[in-house]
Amino acid sequence: MLRSTNDLIDCTISATDGPIGRVRDCYFDDETWGVRYLVVDTGTWLSSRKVLIPPSRTLIPDWPKQLLTIGITRQQVEDSPDVDTARPVSRQHERTLLNHYDYPCYWNGSAPTNDRIAIHDDRHLRSSEAMTKYHIRASEGQLGHVAGLLFDETWKIRYIIANTSDWWMGHEVLIATQVIADVSWDERAVAVNLTRDSVKNAPPYHSRTQFDRDEEIKLHSHYRLPGYWASEVKLENPEFRMGSGTSSATAHDGSTR
Repeated sequence: MLRSTNDLIDCTISATDGPIGRVRDCYFDDETWGVRYLVVDTGTWLSSRKVLIPPSRTLIPDWPKQLLTIGITRQQVEDSPDVDTARPVSRQHERTLLNHYDYPCYWNGSAPTNDRIAIHDDRHLRSSEAMTKYHIRASEGQLGHVAGLLFDETWKIRYIIANTSDWWMGHEVLIATQVIADVSWDERAVAVNLTRDSVKNAPPYHSRTQFDRDEEIKLHSHYRLPGYWASEVKLENPEFRMGSGTSSATAHDGSTR
């Protein structure tokens, strides 16, 4: 089931032996769109120290109670490496952090091995909170701003929530990360390979209603995109096979055949 990164904010994080704090933000990789860390404010327990916790350590979330229970101890959190969440996180710090939690590096050995390079900031880790309000640009111009991000059970971001109120009458629609052409962190803007009309005519998104696989299929059909779940449904939905139809992230006009 898809969840918004907005749902994470203020969730309580509990270790195996007690509460840790509340989620204030999450960091994601802007190349793979995977959520890599939850930024947790420990409150009075550790003098409001902020710590990074890999979400893959999260056990079953209790969303109605806004509770995430993780398979680590409070002592592990207390002993975790310090991090300045106001600055980009370096690969070196990530390696130290993941080693502390006995968790493998997600980059699968592709991180720089040269020590001089390794200490550089990892410019691919981004704040979901910071991305909110970024302008979204279609091929013909401005079409709205980012109102949130939707991730699935694998902690991968699948969609940005686009609020069109600063361009058109205004409703929220989803744009698949597949069609994001570029993110300019300096200009606080997201460029997408879509026309304004295709976004305007996309199925509206309502945060209070469940967005299930049937709704995803309708959305991907509208944009003529293969579903990221293609390997799971290709037998029942051959039109969503990778490589069939218009699978490129260019010139998606949203028209129907």
